[in-house]
Amino acid sequence: MGQVIGLGKEQRRLTVRLAHDAADLLAVQKLRWQVFFEEMGAQAETLLRDLDADPYDALCDHLLVIDEDQPGTMLAQGQVVGTYRLLRESVARAADGFYSAGEFDLAPLIGGDNRVAGELLELGRSCVLPAWRTSATISLLWRGIADYIARHQIGLMFGCASFSGIDPDAHAEALSFLAHNFLAAPEQRPSVRPNARSAAALERLARGTYDERRAMLCLPPLIKGYLRCGARFGDGAYIDHAFNTVDVCVVLPVEQISQRYATRFSAAA
Repeated sequence: MGQVIGLGKEQRRLTVRLAHDAADLLAVQKLRWQVFFEEMGAQAETLLRDLDADPYDALCDHLLVIDEDQPGTMLAQGQVVGTYRLLRESVARAADGFYSAGEFDLAPLIGGDNRVAGELLELGRSCVLPAWRTSATISLLWRGIADYIARHQIGLMFGCASFSGIDPDAHAEALSFLAHNFLAAPEQRPSVRPNARSAAALERLARGTYDERRAMLCLPPLIKGYLRCGARFGDGAYIDHAFNTVDVCVVLPVEQISQRYATRFSAAA
């Protein structure tokens, strides 16, 4: 699926699809390196120069947004400008589990008494090149996810979303805003794994001691997007020193997607 979007005086043909082969995956890993390492300052160990790669890549499906009018370095046509990594529960259970389980206790989602019907889907490694960070690009990614949800009968999506840097107090207002207003229900609430070096409280400031409007404006765009869809969040934050981020756990049951976005999801699917 695709659309034509305007960027400045230019119009670009963007399409979205899943990665088909090794060349697609290499293009994804190159894109992630550009965003996570060159732009955001990640220092994680990687065996491949200029590629963000880990063992989970082989297990996951990779959603691509491609600018068909740009020369591709690895694709026959077009340049990968955005991506999402998708890991289904059935695949995770047959392998090494979910990536997010290294940061958060996912037991309430995986084995809780109130787990949703349908399969779980972990969303991760989301990134878009700076020049393509528009609502049109994000919309295409979500259209791709909507199609994937319908195809695989997904009941709940979850994953990590990040604040830049490793100082949670630098995001005290925004994190506290999430803690006070958008925690997931206790029976669907992952919690950060207790680790003195990596775990941090989500609530940094007492309710009423900060400007909630300003806190909302300080949220990263991806987290704002999740909130618009109806997402809620796990308890605590994880300080990812390797990727230079503070991570929170997003929880989004498909049946609770806000009506505004559910219409878009249904149309896309």
